[in-house]
Amino acid sequence: MPAYNATAVYNSSDITRTNPGCFLFLVDQSSSMANAFGDNRDRGQTKAEGVALALNNLLRNLVITCSKSDGVRNYFDVCVIGYGQTVAPAWRGALSGQEIVSIRDVANNYARLNETMESVDDGSGNVVQSKTVQPVWIEPTANGSTLMCGALAYGHQILSEWLARAQTAFPPVVVHITDGEATDGDPAPYLRRLMELGNHNGNVTLFNVHLSSRRAAAPLSFPDSPADLPLVDGRTDPYAKLLWDHSSYLTPYMRTVAWENGLMLTDYARAFVLNADPSLLVLSLEIGTRPGAMW
Repeated sequence: MPAYNATAVYNSSDITRTNPGCFLFLVDQSSSMANAFGDNRDRGQTKAEGVALALNNLLRNLVITCSKSDGVRNYFDVCVIGYGQTVAPAWRGALSGQEIVSIRDVANNYARLNETMESVDDGSGNVVQSKTVQPVWIEPTANGSTLMCGALAYGHQILSEWLARAQTAFPPVVVHITDGEATDGDPAPYLRRLMELGNHNGNVTLFNVHLSSRRAAAPLSFPDSPADLPLVDGRTDPYAKLLWDHSSYLTPYMRTVAWENGLMLTDYARAFVLNADPSLLVLSLEIGTRPGAMW
């Protein structure tokens, strides 16, 4: 495996309307995603539901971030691929079947609105019920096998085509969310090929976010050494090591976001979390979708 330089200088290319960035989300939608999400099993939330909720909230926040006085600016292109029974774009509604779409198209084409009631402080110390409306682009899905290799290959194809026309763009960020091992082969060469994609400004940043359905599984966030990985029968967990080996270094800007969230990370911190619970999943998405400056 090639050596990756954690201290490499990332090009200062900004994310602009004429030079947008790109996010690719690869989401495990296999049958095991129907299992309870870590300590959330008392609330009945499955991993599929937790991931869909986190992604929909993230997409809403990206739309808000890109909303200016003149409308939603195209700072990002976004692609969401699900893999389970099939490997295919995970968009629902008008975006169904599309691969990469602009954040403006995301804003204008949610599949439905989900209304919920939540308890909030009214500012005077009283708790009142408030209605919130959440746009939904991604629905919880859990069926089939873990076609990870197929999804990684599909993602590589999509990003190769995007990079061919975006040589001056900020390098794409890939966020891979999974709860288990591939059932369609060895994912290592596919992960490696994704990491090696890039343009004039550097390589793709690859996040691996592993989800837990075990109460006792200790979460691990952004380790900078394989020594931090858990042991199995006295040896480093081979699956955790596989994902750690094939996770990029966090960009300096991502480490700043992590610091703002109370995490003190070294220059060698990897874009990898293990046994993530819902809060760590949300934090990972927050850090992963803040690659650099946006103007």
